[in-house]
Amino acid sequence: MKYVLALLLVLGAGVLVWRGVEIVPTPRAMPTAGADRSAPAASPAVTASDTAPAGSASTGIAVAAPAPVPSPSVPVPAATHASSLLIPVQGARAADLRDTFSDARSEGRSHDAIDIMAPRGTPVVAVADGHVEKLFTSERGGLTVYQFEPSGRYAYYYAHLDRYADGLAEQQTIRRGQVIGYLGFTGNASPDAPHLHFAIFQLGPERRWWEGTAINPYPLLTTP
Repeated sequence: MKYVLALLLVLGAGVLVWRGVEIVPTPRAMPTAGADRSAPAASPAVTASDTAPAGSASTGIAVAAPAPVPSPSVPVPAATHASSLLIPVQGARAADLRDTFSDARSEGRSHDAIDIMAPRGTPVVAVADGHVEKLFTSERGGLTVYQFEPSGRYAYYYAHLDRYADGLAEQQTIRRGQVIGYLGFTGNASPDAPHLHFAIFQLGPERRWWEGTAINPYPLLTTP
């Protein structure tokens, strides 16, 4: 009997030793039912750390790319229309001009224009595109031209002309640089100092050629 018990003890010890060295294989993960094995991997979400500058803290929270902010509109000055005006006397240069806009005139008047000196008969040209609104002869201005620019908000005034260009007529379309007359000293200009009296007027809604707010032409004709 004791031999039987000893044999059972030996067999039991062997089983315990074999169990201690047994290696149980790790189970393989099974594909999820219904999974598309051929589908590409989804793109990773963009996180704050992907768009944040170097050195900034990452929150790990998915964020959308910031939308561009439109630039605010810049208001355009009212006198921009005249930024490309030609000097209305052929051959005259910006350095030849003098700012006489605020000079005093008779009867307490202000000049409200500039005088461009040149020999009698020098061609006078349109400073911009537009049309001839009025051909007029006045006591002070002599032979004159009122030109409207295309929008009708501004009038260009040429005075003391010796004569008009051939064929010039009211409501005629004229182009920038076109000869519209010839410089002289008609009106109250001195025969010893022939010149072009040139003015710019901002018109009211009535578009009256004989009315308007005077604008100094000097900076508009001398600014590059």
